[in-house]
Amino acid sequence: TFSSNFCHFFVAFLSKCAWALCGGLHGPTSYVNSKTRCSGSEFNVPPSAEFVARVSGIPTMAKLPYRETAEGLQAAFVGVPIDTGTSNRPGARFGPRQIRVESAMLRAYNSGTRAAPYESVVVADIGDVNVNVYDLKDTCRRIREAYRKIVATGCIPLTMGGDHTIAYPILQAVAEKYGPVGLVHVDAHIGHGTPFRRCVEEGLLDCRRVVQIGLRGSGYSADSYEWSRSQGFRVVQAEECWHKSLTPLMAEVRAQMGDGPVYLSFDIDALDPGFAPGTGTPEIAGLTPIQGVEIIRGCRGLNLVGCDLVEVSPAYDTTGNTALTGANLLFEMLCVLPMVKYY
Repeated sequence: TFSSNFCHFFVAFLSKCAWALCGGLHGPTSYVNSKTRCSGSEFNVPPSAEFVARVSGIPTMAKLPYRETAEGLQAAFVGVPIDTGTSNRPGARFGPRQIRVESAMLRAYNSGTRAAPYESVVVADIGDVNVNVYDLKDTCRRIREAYRKIVATGCIPLTMGGDHTIAYPILQAVAEKYGPVGLVHVDAHIGHGTPFRRCVEEGLLDCRRVVQIGLRGSGYSADSYEWSRSQGFRVVQAEECWHKSLTPLMAEVRAQMGDGPVYLSFDIDALDPGFAPGTGTPEIAGLTPIQGVEIIRGCRGLNLVGCDLVEVSPAYDTTGNTALTGANLLFEMLCVLPMVKYY
């Protein structure tokens, strides 16, 4: 009996070693799953924690391969590590790094929706924009130029912030390629860094196709959202979201967005600080993580041309849960891109 058990163990051990030699230890560039351990494919697939310890290796988003450019990719995770535009607590410049660390928990399939992004999309981590932490205007120029190169390849950027200022130069580059875009903006605030006011002034947004969800908190006037409504935006305050599913809301949003290009911008402070304390400007009585997931999953079917997850500030994230939540929301964004396969 001992000899038989040992043989079974040894065979299993050799199988795992063979998988590792086929690329599992280093983030394989060929498709690998439990059925076809080393079968060839054009997709990048993270190594499974069944075979490779999560704590090993260099942290990339979801343990994907690192690439220097977006060439040949259909989607790319990009970090923009700045907090120069932060109005309250700094620290979001370290957000992309911590999101990558916590993303080691992610697996290959979305069990809730049966999405299989790594069988559908050529995706990798292309690192960070080389920002200027002393000069916000120069940083915006650098971001705009970096994203021009990314979107010129046809790649869809999935961005890790950084403070919300980054949405402005990103949308400058996105609108140069696609024209004015619709916007799904999930946030507690409309004024932080004023990226979307700048976007309206420059004609980057199709204002008939803008929705802002989760807005809340005290303000400088009785109606803090009058400006947004006057532009034609749909404003959904947090109070309208309490104690309910947001699936019906997202059905209305999909109808509003139509088939035109859409950008998704998700500030982690849209979530209640009880769930996501690691952010610069927390506001009580916010959305739940479940509602955050409902919003992103509700974007399935939209013509998404870019997404971001911003304002993770690790210094205030003592458990890592905020960055972990951010990593999972970014994975959900990957899963709703237009080309993703579902089982």
